[in-house]
Amino acid sequence: MEIDRAGLAGFLRRRRESLQPEDVGLPRGQRRRTSGLRREEVAALSHMSTDYYSRLERERGPQPSEQMIASIAQGLHLSLAERDHLFRLAGHTPPTRGVASEHISPGLQRIFDRLQDTPAEIVTELGESLRQTPLGVALTGDLTSYRGPARSIGYRWFTDPAARELYAPEDHEFLSRLWVSGLREVATLRGQGSRAAEYVELLLAQSEEFRSVWELHEVGVRPRDVKHFVHPELGTLELACQTLLDPAQSHSLLVYTAVPGSESAEKLELLSVIGAQSLR
Repeated sequence: MEIDRAGLAGFLRRRRESLQPEDVGLPRGQRRRTSGLRREEVAALSHMSTDYYSRLERERGPQPSEQMIASIAQGLHLSLAERDHLFRLAGHTPPTRGVASEHISPGLQRIFDRLQDTPAEIVTELGESLRQTPLGVALTGDLTSYRGPARSIGYRWFTDPAARELYAPEDHEFLSRLWVSGLREVATLRGQGSRAAEYVELLLAQSEEFRSVWELHEVGVRPRDVKHFVHPELGTLELACQTLLDPAQSHSLLVYTAVPGSESAEKLELLSVIGAQSLR
């Protein structure tokens, strides 16, 4: 497939101009003259330079890679149909749809964009973090930086001791059962050849604890109402976890809150200060 530079530029401009700052979780500001988003705002949302994005709208520059197009599709909050169209305009075959897709739906992304003052993350059915709010990163660290099987919290739980430092020791045994139960259900649902089945084979070969829990054949183990996180500076935080499921993409939005007036609520306020200082 060849890149359609004029079509690509026109589509990007139209989608950018149709979005307002509040649609993507950005402040409007008092002196805004642009009808939609600015180019630099789309570039920031897409994790690329303003110059690179601007050249695409001007029908210039090299053919963008599939990774770049995927980032732009997410930054512009495109639907799956729009994402696929964008890939074809850029001269690429669209990614496969379904449970393996990591494209976050516009609706779920809009909700996520409005939670920037709350610990929250979007995860796949295998516990792979796709997005985290700034306060979510301050709570657990950047979980989106992992690559390969280590992207899954369930995989890290049995192969990386550091993964357990985020959770209270008294919860470790239950969490082991929770991760194994969830992986068993997903692997059975998706079948042989799935990424879930691959993780099972890797963990059976690498972790004695995983093998012993796997032999229990447990299913249906569900998260408890309250999670006990252990922060290196603030200690233990007791947080409730609310989950919003996007069944079409098999993605979940996890939002962590503390009881108002509790010690954990006070720690969350401190965490917002620590997180802001870390970003600076």
